[in-house]
Amino acid sequence: MGTKRQFKVWRGDENGGELQDYQVEVNEGEVVLDVIHRMQATDAPDLACRWNCKAGKCGSCSMEINGLPRLACMTRMSTFEETETVTVTPLRTFPVIRDLVTDVSFNYTKARETPAFAPPAGVAPGEYRMQQVDVERSQEFRKCIECFLCQNTCHVIRDHEDNKKAFAGPRYFIRAAELDMHPLDARTDRREYAQEAQGLGYCNITKCCTEVCPEHIKITDNAIIPMKERVVDRRYDPLVWLGSKIFRREKGEAPRGSAAITATNTGAGPQLPTVTPVPPAGERSPEADAERAVNWHRAVPAPVAPPVGDNGMLAVSEFAFDRPAAPSPFGDDVRFPMPPNQLNYSHPDQPL
Repeated sequence: MGTKRQFKVWRGDENGGELQDYQVEVNEGEVVLDVIHRMQATDAPDLACRWNCKAGKCGSCSMEINGLPRLACMTRMSTFEETETVTVTPLRTFPVIRDLVTDVSFNYTKARETPAFAPPAGVAPGEYRMQQVDVERSQEFRKCIECFLCQNTCHVIRDHEDNKKAFAGPRYFIRAAELDMHPLDARTDRREYAQEAQGLGYCNITKCCTEVCPEHIKITDNAIIPMKERVVDRRYDPLVWLGSKIFRREKGEAPRGSAAITATNTGAGPQLPTVTPVPPAGERSPEADAERAVNWHRAVPAPVAPPVGDNGMLAVSEFAFDRPAAPSPFGDDVRFPMPPNQLNYSHPDQPL
């Protein structure tokens, strides 16, 4: 026989709810999901809870346990004191459907907005060739099980609902980083898209997403920070800035600062800001000049979804490794997450 433990579980729906107390039997070696199933069998048959694999690989049973975003199937009861009350609540960042089930469709919307892998021209499927070092750079990010704990804990959208429209979140920053690192991806605007359309600049690298990742992906160190560095390198490096001014002058283009930024969308893919000439001084009002000094209303172009199937979804290959159960190609002596020095853009072991 197990011992009785005290639980508080949030019950309710989109109209509101409250924490309810339960006394549930807990046996040695059990996880929180086991207890929730026993609770459904004994005290709360109508308790809604999403789950699937019970092995920490599907990401379905995401919830908050004692205030920390976790997978219920990977949270052992032995981690709590026997006298401690275990509080289980739904993910706070997403709308509640009922009890512990939340509407995470926000994440699938952002997934569809992320431009898909663009195959190189002139190379047919099956002819792709990559060096092992290039595989290792993005292999860590392929471990994501889309539990959305990182999305839930990110305070940019957790505490500011109005940021959701312009912010893709950590899950899709690692997707952008993975494709930006991919040597066969033909798109060259990954970092610009991450900054302009995915809201990379909102992230202030507090590493809360890394702390809750059940797959131990170094989201901040190995994906977000390198992407930020590459954005800064192109946008704010003084030598790059000077070179861009010189080349613009040679081509007869307006230098930076003498044009207004606008966003266009032709439907042909993710659109980045285009440069529109500013009217001559005689045709501008003093108010317009005053507003032009600081652009407080930076235009963020609307993302455009990659091609989808007739069912309105991306191909499964966009989100899943094609051989999820295959043996590791790296051998048994490789451990993940890989050391940071092996995930940089310039691999120390790569021949020059």
